[in-house]
Amino acid sequence: MSEPIRRLPVGIQSFVEIRTKNYVYVDKTDIVWRMVNYGVKFNYLSRPRRFGKSLLVDTFNAYFDARRDLFEGLRLTEMEKDWIKYPVIRLDMSMAGATPKGITDYLDSAFGKYEQLYGIQPVPDVSFAVRFKDIIVAAYNATGQQVAILIDEYDSPLQHSWHTPEHEVCTEMYRNVFAVLKNADQYEKFVFITGITKFTQVSLFSALNNLSNLSFLPEYATVCGITEDEIIENFTPEINVLAQRNNWSFDEAHQKLKEYYDGYHFCRRNMTDIYNPFSLVRALYDSYISNYWVSSGATTLLNKFVQNIEIRLEEFDNSYIDSDTLESSDVSSGVDELFLFQSGYLTIKKADEEGYYLGFPNEEVKRALSKIVIPTLTMKSQANVITAQSQLMRCLNNGLLDDAKKYMKALISDVPYSNKKMVSMDMEERYRLIISTLLNAIGMRVEVERMLSTGRIDIVAFAREFIYIFELKLQKAGGLKSAKKQIIDNNYTEPFKADHRKVIAIAVELDNMGKGLIDWEVAEP
Repeated sequence: MSEPIRRLPVGIQSFVEIRTKNYVYVDKTDIVWRMVNYGVKFNYLSRPRRFGKSLLVDTFNAYFDARRDLFEGLRLTEMEKDWIKYPVIRLDMSMAGATPKGITDYLDSAFGKYEQLYGIQPVPDVSFAVRFKDIIVAAYNATGQQVAILIDEYDSPLQHSWHTPEHEVCTEMYRNVFAVLKNADQYEKFVFITGITKFTQVSLFSALNNLSNLSFLPEYATVCGITEDEIIENFTPEINVLAQRNNWSFDEAHQKLKEYYDGYHFCRRNMTDIYNPFSLVRALYDSYISNYWVSSGATTLLNKFVQNIEIRLEEFDNSYIDSDTLESSDVSSGVDELFLFQSGYLTIKKADEEGYYLGFPNEEVKRALSKIVIPTLTMKSQANVITAQSQLMRCLNNGLLDDAKKYMKALISDVPYSNKKMVSMDMEERYRLIISTLLNAIGMRVEVERMLSTGRIDIVAFAREFIYIFELKLQKAGGLKSAKKQIIDNNYTEPFKADHRKVIAIAVELDNMGKGLIDWEVAEP
């Protein structure tokens, strides 16, 4: 099979570059047109990092710039008849750092360019709010058209300054500057703001009380990310190459992509599955399944917003949040699940009249979170954890159980006893949390407390060639002997025998006082 020679837009956020340099483009332009022509004037959209918000902003920019040439062959050209050129004011607040000085320097530079463009003479010591209003009015007067205002990643400085003394100063600067948007309403054609988290005390949301939050509207659920239909329509040649290089069928390659990168839902009234576009395109470019999203820096703010995440992963994967909290989206409320949803670690699994059930969207996220928390959970250095984890993965993937036991012992020695955050958990529960998180972190699909008609398995872990069943027993509860008996008497291996992988049931004996793994043995009838 010949490999397709096509350009995939890995990490490219410029609509202009994608269209002029012949990159593959997933056409969202019909949604862009509807937002402008049938939506409201003031709009806010929240999506996780690396989900294509900046590309969407650039698409709006090209549309308002009347760049018809860039839209040839796309859906928008079938809908737009007039192609009026509007002035555009665009700000990218991810360039503003995390301090008041960073915001000041960025706005001074950005506003200075627009002032030069529209011939505005600088006035000493004038406020940013006045400068912003003057630019909007000048753009309107110079062109005779209302102004499109695009503000990308508005919340970046507020996120990064969160829980620092400078956060309130940054917030106050935002209040003053962006209150102008409401006051300049008559000069504005369209205002579009993107972000991850929402700080309602900022004037974007308190002053703009008519700001429409598009984030939960069904007609815009698929505007960022890639749907199941879109992956088949746009990337079938690359899926074929992925399959060929990994000795999979097309359907197997597609399923791998789905397990790792799909599973996002952003609206209770439109539960279309959405793929993480950054990870999907990168995997197709490399013809390799890996954790691309976490390596792109998507996890840097977790510790600022979520407390004790290392011992709470399991509860987050089956959490519930009321509708008002999720849809108001105010991260300053301190609800951990809200930040995890907004930043892409949790997604909507289902909803009822009162709220939403949230969980991990896919294997990439689950594995990334497990890797992040392992050093804190095991109370070991990052370097020591990485080495032991890598060896544990190698051993379990190859069925080397004696060596795997050695690395598991090293990783959990004395941890359940020493980790004071686990004080509210019983000892076996502590062990189960640590071991299941370790197995997730090394890339296995893990089920905790798997229910069968005959009993409940502590941990089931799925590797490439093996399925591991772990039954955990404290020494005082009978240890190896009791764990083996439970596995055999309850036929724990039976439900997995139809699988092509070898099933290995392991009886695990653990120290009563939390000093670690004593021993494990394979339980055979």
